[in-house]
Amino acid sequence: MSEIVRASALGKSYPLPKGSLRVFSGLDFSLEDGDIAAVMGVSGVGKTTLLNLLGALDRPTEGTVELEGVDLFSLKWRELARVRNRKIGFVFQFFHLLPEFTAVENVAIPVMMGGLGRAEALARARTVLVEVGLADKTPFRPAQLSGGEMQRVAIARALVNAPRLLLADEPTGNLDWKTGELVLRLLCDLQVRRKFAAVIVTHNEKVAAYCRKVFVMDKGELKRLA
Repeated sequence: MSEIVRASALGKSYPLPKGSLRVFSGLDFSLEDGDIAAVMGVSGVGKTTLLNLLGALDRPTEGTVELEGVDLFSLKWRELARVRNRKIGFVFQFFHLLPEFTAVENVAIPVMMGGLGRAEALARARTVLVEVGLADKTPFRPAQLSGGEMQRVAIARALVNAPRLLLADEPTGNLDWKTGELVLRLLCDLQVRRKFAAVIVTHNEKVAAYCRKVFVMDKGELKRLA
């Protein structure tokens, strides 16, 4: 298998009125094609910060993040945005769907942002919605969907550009466990079939049990458990 993402000597600090808050430093992490990993830890330990750095949503204070061998933070902002759009998918706890758009329009947004025409983007979005079991929900707006359905729309949106890396921040955290487990099983099934690498941030050991690799973040260090 080939390496998809590698973080080397990664560090992140936030400025404070007096001094700075160091979240972590010297952190190393890598994931190969087809891997699925959980990152666990208590709230505020830096899990989401790590995810944001891996996805180039935030910049590190020091260190590098490479996606398929390309140093993300050496890229100019336009090229970085293009790589993020085409090669990285994001799933969030609170879905972040646009309420005025239908399910199929929400899924099509990343494709249209990448330059594809509306008709072709919507066609691709419908195909992915079928894949996540929502063929009959394409014209529905988020307010007309259940929590589990909204998260499946969010997963479809994350996958519509066939990314190499999927980053999920507490993807079941806003759902009851029965619904969350169904969403998690779907996500893991898609990961196996599509063969992308995935990182799932979670505080839930039940979620981590679905992942082939498990890491724990504690006191600024990332340790592998399994």
